[in-house]
Amino acid sequence: MSKNISFIDGLEGILKYREIDINQLVELPYDAVSYLLILGELPGDQELAEYSARLHGEREINREAIDVIRMCNLSIDSIEALRTIVSFISQFDPDINDNSPEGNMRKAIRLIAKIPTIVAAYHRIANGREPVPPDPSISHGANFLYMIKGSKPSDLEAEVMEKDFILSAEHELNASTFSSRVTASTLSDLYSAVVSGLCTLKGPLHGGARAEVMAMIEEIGSSENAEKFVLEKVANKEKIMGFGHRVYKTYDPRGKVFKQLSRQLAEAKGDMHWYEIAEAIENTVLRELVEKKGKPIYPNVDFYSGVIYKYLDIPPKLATSIFAIGRVSGWIAHCFDQYEKKRIIRPRAFMLDEC
Repeated sequence: MSKNISFIDGLEGILKYREIDINQLVELPYDAVSYLLILGELPGDQELAEYSARLHGEREINREAIDVIRMCNLSIDSIEALRTIVSFISQFDPDINDNSPEGNMRKAIRLIAKIPTIVAAYHRIANGREPVPPDPSISHGANFLYMIKGSKPSDLEAEVMEKDFILSAEHELNASTFSSRVTASTLSDLYSAVVSGLCTLKGPLHGGARAEVMAMIEEIGSSENAEKFVLEKVANKEKIMGFGHRVYKTYDPRGKVFKQLSRQLAEAKGDMHWYEIAEAIENTVLRELVEKKGKPIYPNVDFYSGVIYKYLDIPPKLATSIFAIGRVSGWIAHCFDQYEKKRIIRPRAFMLDEC
């Protein structure tokens, strides 16, 4: 089942999509990784060009969706608006009730293409600005940053955003993926399955952790305050956001890539402030919990990604939705797998005792 889509070795810190290591995949475009997850193999040049053309051509959202965004509570987290608009635009999809493989693929293309546009439009409207139409000529990551800021990002910023989407794209049977599969198992439509994923991703123990990391490093304020902050958390046995994982007993491989990317951004911008706070937090956690107490609590995917968002001037209220932009390809891959099974997921109640 999910092992065919992704593989995790929590002891060795290995993550693979379709048997390809994540460290290789981050060197590819997001479109290629999306194709790999959904269709099971890496595309050739012509296949990638055709797939990208379909994605880029479906980026726009209709006027009605923009009108609904304007009616949203603009002070809420963007994930709230995103789940509403994804549900709303399903009504305009001509394939909404077509559960054939071809119909589902057309819906998948639209979802992957439109979700970044929804998030960016919400951000612009919430800040009193008009939405920026998508640019079909640039990459997934570059286009998202362009729609948020209204100006083209630097090559490094675009590359970092693209890699963020790749690192977020898939992670076995996590909570949001499982909820999407449960919905798909009833043979409900793909939009409903993705909305289920969005609702589950919202939780602070899942996708919401990135915003918590951003708030934490702002609260700490300087690298000099980091050690005191961590020591107090350890003494009080409180969770330190961005650390520890149910699966990994070593450094999260995605976290390693995010750390490298955050340092590159810091150096490029000539501002090491946020990176140095994060590194001071990490060093103290590793000393106090890993070295002294032998607890396998290392930075996870959320920790340095939160630092990256600080350098990209992305507000915390967008963090969970950005996670969803990357993860939607993984959700869809699992839904397609579940549709093929044509069997409802129906666990017994006693299994909850194991959770």
